[in-house]
Amino acid sequence: MSDPTNPFEAMLKMGQDMAKSMNPALEAFTPKGFENMMPTMSAEVMEQFMGKGISPDGLDAKTRLLLTLTGLTIQGAQGEAQIRLTVRHLVEAGATKQEIAETIGQAAMFGGVPAMSKAMELATEVLDAEKED
Repeated sequence: MSDPTNPFEAMLKMGQDMAKSMNPALEAFTPKGFENMMPTMSAEVMEQFMGKGISPDGLDAKTRLLLTLTGLTIQGAQGEAQIRLTVRHLVEAGATKQEIAETIGQAAMFGGVPAMSKAMELATEVLDAEKED
């Protein structure tokens, strides 16, 4: 921490150096793919715990997940794993590609085109992978 002009950069470097000293493999660490460690819930489970099961007169699980996707899209690139996971759950809940794309497109009004473009790229990756399986 010899350069006091940018304390954030110094703190980041210190954390990286500490991680490398504990485990050299962490130098190339990336959280990309963490969402694959969480299984996709079945449509019935999602409906029970996020939809009509918890609130019979309220929103269904698919609508709640579309709203979640809107919020994650507006946040931008900081929610990559969460966007992928939410899209996977949306497919399981019965959402169409069109519904997912329109939800992400609508979020551009609030989060901007770069956030929408990134979310659309992530959703496309998930949807293409779902198609292959």
